[in-house]
Amino acid sequence: MAELNLRARTVVRGFPYTSEALAAFLAEVAQDTFEVRSLLLNYPTVYIIYANTPDGYKVYVGETNSFEQRTRTHLLSDPRLIDNVRLNIESGELLPENFTARQRASLKWQTFRDNDTTIVVIGHTLFNKSLTLDIEDRLMLFMSAIDDVDSAELGIEMQNGRRNIQTDYFPRAYAEETFQQIWRGLRKHDKKLFPLERLVRDSALFKASPFHRLNEQQVSAKLRILDAVNQALVIEEDHREQTKSELVLVEGGAGTGKTVLLSSVFYDIHQEFSDGAALAPEDGFDTYLLVNHDEQVRVYQDIAEKLGMGNKKNPLVMKPTKFINEHQRSGKIADVVLVDEAHLLWTQGKQSYQGKNQLMDILSLARVVVAVFDPMQVLAGNQYWSESELGELRTRAGEKNVIPLTQQMRIDSDGPAETWINDLVSRGVVNPIPTNDRYRIEVFDSPELLHEKVREKSGQGSEIEKGLSRLIATYDWKFSSGKSTPADSDTWDVVIPDQNFRLPWNNQGRYTRAEKKLSWAERPSTVEEVGSIFTIQGFDLNYAGVIIGPSVQYRDGQIVFAKSESQNPNVVNRRKVVLGGKEERLDVSESLLRNQLNVLLTRGVRGVGIYAVDRELREALLHAAGA
Repeated sequence: MAELNLRARTVVRGFPYTSEALAAFLAEVAQDTFEVRSLLLNYPTVYIIYANTPDGYKVYVGETNSFEQRTRTHLLSDPRLIDNVRLNIESGELLPENFTARQRASLKWQTFRDNDTTIVVIGHTLFNKSLTLDIEDRLMLFMSAIDDVDSAELGIEMQNGRRNIQTDYFPRAYAEETFQQIWRGLRKHDKKLFPLERLVRDSALFKASPFHRLNEQQVSAKLRILDAVNQALVIEEDHREQTKSELVLVEGGAGTGKTVLLSSVFYDIHQEFSDGAALAPEDGFDTYLLVNHDEQVRVYQDIAEKLGMGNKKNPLVMKPTKFINEHQRSGKIADVVLVDEAHLLWTQGKQSYQGKNQLMDILSLARVVVAVFDPMQVLAGNQYWSESELGELRTRAGEKNVIPLTQQMRIDSDGPAETWINDLVSRGVVNPIPTNDRYRIEVFDSPELLHEKVREKSGQGSEIEKGLSRLIATYDWKFSSGKSTPADSDTWDVVIPDQNFRLPWNNQGRYTRAEKKLSWAERPSTVEEVGSIFTIQGFDLNYAGVIIGPSVQYRDGQIVFAKSESQNPNVVNRRKVVLGGKEERLDVSESLLRNQLNVLLTRGVRGVGIYAVDRELREALLHAAGA
């Protein structure tokens, strides 16, 4: 990170959100130094308006070239429109879900005027249009991830989104340090709304927010996706049902920024087609985001509600089975469906899903489907795609609609660590562990020592060195989500007898109501649990402590997989497929166990610690680490 010049200055000033307070603020600034007057009144600024209501904070983030003029505009929005809307609501003529975008916006500003609202203006010596847009997005990124910011249901408490997708500008090199200075200044105004940076960055909401800065590859992918969506949606209304649905397939390995990309696309589509309104399906255009993962659904739902994209009555985020069942019953065709973690979709019937392939069913129920897919994260037989089926899927999308993501965004490595992990997973070789990399790969000869390291990394401390850290493991110990428990314990546990090690599998604890709203890894007490592949998939950790169970072994200089040691029934059971017109049952366990190892070893952002139950594998890893 570039260091700011000593002359670089941040000015953060706040005052009550009223016309009288604005006049007093302007008079006060007029008596300040020339530099402060220039930074706040003559140069580009970023501002935050927030009201602390019983439901939580209502927040608006903006940037402007004229703070005085913009604030007067916000304060003086048309009171006649507000009064008319209120009268219509009171008479029952207007329901909140039928508000126009203008009515929503007008009432939003009235909410700010009716509550104890503060406006904070931020000036900086480096601010130009590009940097203010960047800082605005970073502030929106943080605001969308803070629990105390209200989930908007009737209006947009956080909006002003735009497609700010420039990848470089001057002085981008100073943006991170500039933001940190600004955040420290904001904390002086309200520590609850502006908590410690580290706490925000660790949250699952932060990591899936649509306001992350995209790299060049993600920007290119985003533009291609939006172009494909726009082209598909210009088809005349009369020809909708006669047209084959459009498939956009985004392929990328673990940590290549797929979720951030999809979240950004979801937000942009909503902004473009709804003009910033909290659009619901009955308004004429509908876009959905689906993911077959309970915790990720909850994260996306929270983000969507905070940003005014749908609400509890008309959700736009849901699991695939719910979407399929509802749309098959109604016969409605969705405009756009985005599918995160499409490799988790079922390719055969299961439970409440009576179809044969969820992705194919979704394609039959939407005009455009954007699916994010990683074949190396298929973890169960009922998610399995053969190579020929994957080929057919890519052909179905067409060359222009198959978009690769290859740039690693999670693992903070210069390259050697990525290569080492890839060689271990894909080639089955244990090479010497690289030491010339800021990403740390550590090997432990005891699971308890690994657990101690995870506890240490989870403690308070440096943003870079510490943070969200948890134990995770291969599915080699029994678990049941039902009411039954093993004879010798109240919980299903990961047990390594010769190491006197025992910890419960995830999600069996007694959690507070506040904890239940968080993803598993964010709950403080889960540092004393072991996360499964199903819980941790799609999320990342600052440091991942990986227990490699007995299903992964080392024999004759090569990694081998022993399905007999796995406790995952969706791995050990053979998968029914049709080959050459004949139905066969294939053993796909090696592929699935390899993918499981890949998912676990690629969760850590700053580093990974490894303990292997298999003695030969443990010795090979310790030797590779130079122990």
